[in-house]
Amino acid sequence: MKEINAQINELLKASVQSEGVISLFDSHNVGDNFSLFDPAVLDEISHMKQKNIAVEILKKLLAEQVSLYKGTNLVQSQKFSEMITRIMNAYYNGHIDNEKTIEELLEAAKKVMEAYQAGEDLGLTQEELADRSELSKGFISQLENDLTSPSIATLEDILQCLGITISEFFAREEGEKQIVFGDEDYFEKLDEELKTKTEWIIPNAQKNIMEPIRLTLKAGGETYPDNPHEGEEFGYVLKGEIVITLGSDKYRAKAGESFYYTPDKKHYISSKKGAEILWVSAPPSF
Repeated sequence: MKEINAQINELLKASVQSEGVISLFDSHNVGDNFSLFDPAVLDEISHMKQKNIAVEILKKLLAEQVSLYKGTNLVQSQKFSEMITRIMNAYYNGHIDNEKTIEELLEAAKKVMEAYQAGEDLGLTQEELADRSELSKGFISQLENDLTSPSIATLEDILQCLGITISEFFAREEGEKQIVFGDEDYFEKLDEELKTKTEWIIPNAQKNIMEPIRLTLKAGGETYPDNPHEGEEFGYVLKGEIVITLGSDKYRAKAGESFYYTPDKKHYISSKKGAEILWVSAPPSF
């Protein structure tokens, strides 16, 4: 952790000197190491006034800790890496604000800590796995960092040491694709001015062929007018009644009805009394 701690210290020192708003050093000397497992550090980071810096610090601490898992549990490491990537993608794409990102990263840190304290590793270090599979530690390290690929025979040797058959391995790879999504996967954005709540119900859907959202409009709410673009849009009204405006034309749809159009004109959706809809864009445009 020393290198990452030094980088974070330098980042924070620069921020303190230029802005005078960060008090993270009140209880930690500049030379002290930060630990992801120190509740006091996490608490101080979460209360920093510079929220964007807090986000980057948490990301760095998490990324460093997750990288340590590669030596003992590649599956667990990959799981945490995907979790962090999902959170940061939502942050960088503007789906969640600084506060929500910090909340999500702190929750991720909690899960990492719990895994660490519970000793959720495979019980094999790189050196132990290398010794059992009669491979070099350097080769195992290259495998874990995607710098090389094993032959089928080598893969079978490694999996045998881990107590997994090759068929189980590939079945597990297939099973890792998430099919069902719940509340914990959703990201939401509230717009008080437009009186809307947008929920991205499939994380990172921007890379898919289509992007679904759940849109809730308060009474008098409306979406921001979207300029013409390629693709198609579909929606289903779950509650209430909406007005779809396409250029100079307006169309009404109520609960239980659906809508479909080509977004080749300026368009937006509004509701006089409030509504909730499932809205899908292909390709992603929300």
